[in-house]
Parts: sequence; C-alpha cells; structure tokens
Amino acid sequence: MSIPSPTGPVGFCVVDKPSGWTSHDVVARCRRLLGTRKVGHSGTLDPMATGVLVLGVGPATRLLTFLSGVDKDYLATIRLGVETDTLDADGEVVATHDTAVGPDAVRAAAAALTGALDQVPPMVSAVKVDGVRLHERARAGEVVDRPARSVQVDRFDVSPTDDPLVWRADVSCSSGTYVRVLAADLGHAVGSGAHLTSLRRTRVGPFTLDDAVPLDDVEPDRLLPPGAISRVLATVQVDAGTAIDVGHGKVLDAGRLGPESSDPSAEGPWAVLDPSGDLLAVYQRHRSGTVKPAMVLGHH
Repeated sequence: MSIPSPTGPVGFCVVDKPSGWTSHDVVARCRRLLGTRKVGHSGTLDPMATGVLVLGVGPATRLLTFLSGVDKDYLATIRLGVETDTLDADGEVVATHDTAVGPDAVRAAAAALTGALDQVPPMVSAVKVDGVRLHERARAGEVVDRPARSVQVDRFDVSPTDDPLVWRADVSCSSGTYVRVLAADLGHAVGSGAHLTSLRRTRVGPFTLDDAVPLDDVEPDRLLPPGAISRVLATVQVDAGTAIDVGHGKVLDAGRLGPESSDPSAEGPWAVLDPSGDLLAVYQRHRSGTVKPAMVLGHH
C-alpha cells in the first residue's frame, strides 16, 4: 500500500453505494476506512438506491462544488397499479388501481415526460422549505406546499418485463431530477398510479460505475487523484515557474495559464496542472486580463 500524503488521503472516492445505506452512512463509513474526518459527498442518493456516489476526500472536498450541476444516469424499475406515500418501495401503500395499461400507452407517457419539465419535490426529500428539510417535516407528519422546480430529462426509455405491471426504465437527466417523481408521474399519465421499486445510479457527470468500488473495498489506494476534476473542467498545464505562483494562489495575467485562458471569450474555470500533471488549483476569470484562484490545492 502506498504511503498517504502527510495531510492524509486526498482525491475522489467513487463508491458503489449499497441499498439500505444513506449517503451520510456511506460518508461515515469512509471516514473510518480512510482514516480522515474530511470526507463529503457531491449529492445524496436515496437509501433504497444503489450505485455511483462521488465523495471528496481531504482538500478535494472543495472540488465537489464543480460537480453540483452535472447530469446523471439511472436504471430503474417501476411498478404500475400501486402508489406509495414516498413514491418508492420504502413507503406505505396509499392507493391501488386495477387499470390495465397497454405497452404503447406506457411508452407514449414516458416519451411525453422528456425534455424540460416542472417537478414537485417529494415530501421525503432533502429539499429545504422555510429552512427545514422536507423529509424532517414528513417525519413530523407535515405536508407542505413545495414549489415546482425546472429539470431536464434527456432520456426516459421504458421496456417491459415478464410482469406486465413492472417496467424497466433507463433515465438520463439533469441534477435535481427525482426519478421516483418520474415514476409517479408516469403512473398518473396512464391512469394506474405507480411507484419506483428499484433505482441504480450508473453515472454522475464523468464518473461511472467503472470508477466505482464496493464500500467495503474503499482504501486510500483506490482514490482517484484530484486531477480527475479535469473530466469536468477545462484543463491547463503550466510550467514550473508558474506552478509556484499558482501554488501560492496569486492573481495572474491570463496569458500565464496559456492560450485557453488568454482568450477573453473563455469563461473558465480551469483546472491548473503542474508540469507532472498533478492538480494545483482551480482558477477563474478575474478582472480584465487576469485570473484568480477559486481554490488552491497545492502539492499532495
């Protein structure tokens, strides 16, 4: 095993989250496995769900902000005919329907639930209303009005299973989209109600299941380096002299980061790599002709 840096492990930990664990549970477990308190996640995944959960470790936790708006992919199963109070299999059944739904109607309803949509967040979600998370209000027995939020669903492909009431779904969507709301809306559209029976996240932005490790296999050697943020951000590599100034967080003439940043139409931010390819910092546009650090990682 390699020796971790003096400040502890640093990088991205992509976990294949097991079912039944909250995202907070996974963070707590990884803190123990990695021997550091400094672990955070880029966005929650429901306890029932499995799949890609991206964690930042050490100073790389500050890089998670650049993943906040990335799109995501999911594989799901949806059961028609039964509604639950949580819109998924963890909830209590609140309605059942005997409506027979043909395959063409299900496919047409799914196709209509693509593009720009307004979604109402479920009561059991982490969205805050008046400063309190909805799932906390739900546990207290409250139901409150939730403003709809604009989301983008690029793909909602459904396919039948051996059970005519159970459908598989392949979803690609913007950050903030609730797949269980999609499932419930599909059920309402075909007149039968529906709920989500399984959910597996297969991609968070550039991070996929190919990057993910089982929770029990998390260790410092399995972290992706901080430079993996270059999968999301434009990347520049600087010479040794500039690397010293970047490491000190200096405001620089844009041209010192190279032609990409000296183009005034280029907005950034830029992942700045040293001559060996390690991430030093993320820089952003400052005043005319200059760039400044959004965050400095330094050498690890």
